[in-house]
Amino acid sequence: MERIWLKNYPPGVPHDVDPHQYSSLTDLLETAFREHGDNPFSVCMERWMTFRELEVLSRAMGAWLQAQGLEAGSRVAIMLPNLPQFAVTMTAILRAGYTCVNVNPLYTARELEHQLKDSGATSIVILENFASTLQEVIDQTAVRHVVLASIGDLLGPWYGRWMTFAVRHLAKMVPEFELPLNGGRTVTSFKKVISQGKQLSLKATPQTLEDIAFLQYTGGTTGLSKGAVLTHRNIVAAILQAEGWFTPALSSIGDLRKINSIAALPLYHIFALTLCLLAIRQGSHLTLVPNPRDFGKFIEVLKQRPFHMLPGVNTLFNALMQHPMFKTIDFSSLKLTQAGGMAASEGTARHWQSATGSAMIEGWGMSETCAIGTNNPVTQKHFSGNIGLPLPGIEIAIKDDDGQSLPVGSSGEICIRGPNVMRGYYNQPAENAKTFTADGFMRTGDIGIMDTEGFTRIVDRKKDMIIVSGFNVFPSELENVISTCPGVVECAVVGIADTMQGETIKVFVVRNDPLLTEEAVSRFCHENLTGYKRPKYIEFRDELPKSNVGKILRRELRSNK
Repeated sequence: MERIWLKNYPPGVPHDVDPHQYSSLTDLLETAFREHGDNPFSVCMERWMTFRELEVLSRAMGAWLQAQGLEAGSRVAIMLPNLPQFAVTMTAILRAGYTCVNVNPLYTARELEHQLKDSGATSIVILENFASTLQEVIDQTAVRHVVLASIGDLLGPWYGRWMTFAVRHLAKMVPEFELPLNGGRTVTSFKKVISQGKQLSLKATPQTLEDIAFLQYTGGTTGLSKGAVLTHRNIVAAILQAEGWFTPALSSIGDLRKINSIAALPLYHIFALTLCLLAIRQGSHLTLVPNPRDFGKFIEVLKQRPFHMLPGVNTLFNALMQHPMFKTIDFSSLKLTQAGGMAASEGTARHWQSATGSAMIEGWGMSETCAIGTNNPVTQKHFSGNIGLPLPGIEIAIKDDDGQSLPVGSSGEICIRGPNVMRGYYNQPAENAKTFTADGFMRTGDIGIMDTEGFTRIVDRKKDMIIVSGFNVFPSELENVISTCPGVVECAVVGIADTMQGETIKVFVVRNDPLLTEEAVSRFCHENLTGYKRPKYIEFRDELPKSNVGKILRRELRSNK
């Protein structure tokens, strides 16, 4: 197919990437460790870790895991927030020849049990704060080795001990737990694993680009979550695609190793995970934010030193701007505000650029594509409202339900093909048969339109479409418009059953102006939306339900409307 989008690539962005420059993702990691040595890799609570320290610690943990007798390719779960232990654990698992299974630390027992059982994980590295959840389900899983991390493990001998004590005994954030040791199960502290592992040797394990690096579980918005099989090739390609795309925005810094990227989004999520791996490839460093919902402390972190890259979701940017300390942040070094994970609204983007001087660059991707798919050019000066162009080596096609490509300008399902696209869902042959077209494109479930310049605009998810008297209404369009209404902070649109129209529209609104009324919002919608798109019901809320990544959960609003 003709790649009509290439003509709009910024200068210097490659048209394709070559994952074969590495033999595996592990090869990429080992190369980075050799090249970057004493360069800083991360800072958390003002405690720094260098690339050399990351190499030593991950080598020790990898050797310890191997000493437990795990077979090559074994699945090891990671249930950690944005602490230094995350990168150590992730790189240790990969270097030891195993597969990472990222787990949301805030999962309920039911969700955790499903993911551990579905992945077949035999080991887990978990922060002790969440061990009580594991206790409830561990006997129903194949987990035999538990590594228990404490918050202060890698924060220095004195400060680290104080933080662990404070979290356990002052804040009381570690519920009581007792992990059963039946069946030969082991429970070992993170520190002990590192200490024992330093006495062992990490054995080289043959790996190729076709081996599985991650089982990355989807959000499960339509049912039980599924594990996307991401190979070493997928991840390496995504890292190179991101690097090629972001270079025009970051090149003015000169030495890419000086880049400070803010890791506020959870590293277990594919968006932040890919950017973490990009930092390793570049030799740049991450500022780890363990709890970005504490916006006062988050803002204090942003004020510590210049930062150059700030990835986030629409709700994160919104919440930052609402905080009274937001205006005290110096944004003069910010080179790239990268929005993803959910649709960015025009209202938020406009306010962000006005406040920071940085245009919000929106992109689109999925767990199934290593977070990479399309992105607006990073040289863009203003928010576009679309999801941009396919990244290097990626093809986007708009297809109908039969898998046939539609002409430019037609509305259909966005389908994607490229080296970053997953192999399939783990142990889901029926789902895989439905997901991929005959010509190798993956169906995304997003409805979109590509224009003659190669830019794609998402209309909405298939499942969220509302049908009002036979007319299709897409919530994201309405949310984008209503977000520009003065006094509206954020909003969410859902369809509710209606005996006359089949469905009618309801909007939930969070406002920062207490004088904003339903009548004012209704009048704004009347002025900006055609008749069948206007909400019949308007409800004000103090907040909207969100996932741990910050994505608004329309399904909860539908079930509690």
